[in-house]
Amino acid sequence: MNRTAIEMELAASVLKLLGDKTRLTIISLLKDGECCVCEFVDLLNMSQPSISQHLRKLRDAGLVKERRNSQWIFYSLNRDHEAFSIIESIIQLVPDQRDKLHQLELSGRRIRCD
Repeated sequence: MNRTAIEMELAASVLKLLGDKTRLTIISLLKDGECCVCEFVDLLNMSQPSISQHLRKLRDAGLVKERRNSQWIFYSLNRDHEAFSIIESIIQLVPDQRDKLHQLELSGRRIRCD
């Protein structure tokens, strides 16, 4: 894998954002695809305003992208971010979250807008 050096300030800022358990979990959940705010609310058992604040911080830093589909806003990892190599390395080390997404899908609470 070809890695580019990133500025220390950028690396510190990304690591600080991912030092929060909720934001780290959100990033890990996005590893395999996009999620809607309401799915994060369900998965993390947190209020919508709280989830939205975490997502705002990640979006403002450019770590996640958003896509609107009707009344839903879907979030995904910004794989083009210059610090994505750091994010990619970290999410390989944290527990996989696919089971949570699978359980959400089995319960019929996963939102799909394909």
